[in-house]
Amino acid sequence: MSDIRQRIVGNIKAKATSKSAWVLPKEKASFAPEEVWTNKDNDVTPPERRTWTSWTILGFWFSDALNMQGWEGPSSIIAVGLTWREAILCTCLGMIIVAVPLVFNGAIGAALHVPYPVAARSGFGFVFAKFAVIVRMVTALFWHSIQTYSGSFALTNCIAAIWPSYLRIPNHIPESIGVSSQQLLSHFLFWTIQLPVLLIPPHKLRWFFVFKAVVVTASAIGVAAGMCHLASSSGDIWKQEPTVHGSTRNWLILSCMMSNTGGWATMATNIPDFTRYMHGSKGQYWQALFLPVISTFLAIMAIIATSASKVVYDEYIWDPTTLASKWEGPKGRAAAFFVGFSWVLGQIGTNLSANVITAANDLTSLFPKYINIRRGAIIITIIGGWVMQPWKIENSASQLLTFMSGLAIFLAPIAGILASDFWIVKRKKIDVPGLYDPHGRYRYWHGFNWRAVIAFLISVTPNIPGLAYSVSPDTVHVSAGIIHVWDINYLYGFYVTIVVYVGLSKLFPESKTLLEEGISGDVFASDYTSDVLEIDGLSGEEKMVGVDSEPIKN
Repeated sequence: MSDIRQRIVGNIKAKATSKSAWVLPKEKASFAPEEVWTNKDNDVTPPERRTWTSWTILGFWFSDALNMQGWEGPSSIIAVGLTWREAILCTCLGMIIVAVPLVFNGAIGAALHVPYPVAARSGFGFVFAKFAVIVRMVTALFWHSIQTYSGSFALTNCIAAIWPSYLRIPNHIPESIGVSSQQLLSHFLFWTIQLPVLLIPPHKLRWFFVFKAVVVTASAIGVAAGMCHLASSSGDIWKQEPTVHGSTRNWLILSCMMSNTGGWATMATNIPDFTRYMHGSKGQYWQALFLPVISTFLAIMAIIATSASKVVYDEYIWDPTTLASKWEGPKGRAAAFFVGFSWVLGQIGTNLSANVITAANDLTSLFPKYINIRRGAIIITIIGGWVMQPWKIENSASQLLTFMSGLAIFLAPIAGILASDFWIVKRKKIDVPGLYDPHGRYRYWHGFNWRAVIAFLISVTPNIPGLAYSVSPDTVHVSAGIIHVWDINYLYGFYVTIVVYVGLSKLFPESKTLLEEGISGDVFASDYTSDVLEIDGLSGEEKMVGVDSEPIKN
């Protein structure tokens, strides 16, 4: 035991005092040249890890889409003067809009079995792809911080249902900090419970997704049914009329739709991080159905429960943890515990699938010599859970969440370039080993594909004033036309980018990146003379070829 303790202490001391102690073993199975460091989490997913099926994708989206922010989402739409009808419409259509890049980019991971940071090099260039990775990582980091803090309120429900005195813990933290002693303790406990789940390898998460899907779905239906039973009706929210009319109402609907779309813009960009684990290529297409249906279901349950809360408590209560905290008696406390437990699972699952694995993959790509997915997950959850002080983020929630949704103006062109490069420009014929070579065919001009740079700028620039106005409407003044471009920011950003990028790529093609045949990542760089294989998901004519672009012979 003393030897083990000495080794642990020695390892900690070495990592605290020496940078070299953090160096990961260099993987022999990498396509990267000898001078370029990489690790297995950045490499092509090996066949034994391709365990995901259509059912896994269903569980994944139940895990991802069922969260507290999805439950509370309709409130923001109704609060600006629209009705429950528009809330459901905006939720459903917003998810359908984002499902388009989600499916097209998901096919990249299912076909090539590479993570998003590697796939991005094909269209952006080896260096410019790092910018796309950083934008996505920053967004995921903020959402992880917010989702973690929200989960701590659900855990408070669980604890208070068993020990009501927990809510009476004396506060010893100054009000200026923005969090009480009791809530900080809940945050610490939630973060501690969440941490070991975040360290599970993605290909082993199937049953967690299924478990969360069952529990949170049962909770959502149970809360809606239970509140209707208490109210003896579903309330009067259905009778509300809009407070805005005409063109103002129409543009407001589009704006709310984009807000819903923007909340999932990160996943639409980095979905290859997950579809790389697909066993086949067809299962990922079910995402186009799963995301809109699950999100709309949650919105309907939330609207029903909230409408009934007005009858029972004389106020609309959109926060599910606040609603559960009002339930009294043995049955009420038992129900509050179950609701709290379900949202604890909900927030952990969403953090896991949408935020932590995402940002950890980014860190792995940026610092492959020192960071793998496990280390990346630990770094991300420490920064998101503590360094960023999420309780302060929550205290400025309205402006910050507007800004976070506004980050979709940067993610939309990235998703557009990623999808159009694979499907239209390269016609699914990608040199997978070349994606790992900083001096190879995807280097472009000094690591930048100038076509992607121009397309990105044309997409983003008109939306910058709209983003500034949405965050500070009292101090920023812009024309009505700019505001309307902002109202359709994701649609504009995604499709304008595709038109510009494809147009430039056709007018000024980079010939060495346009292959007659795709080059698979299923054969390691030292073994390109092995059997003929096909890139999963490509047509039979798209045979793989070796490094020298000659077909591999049996």
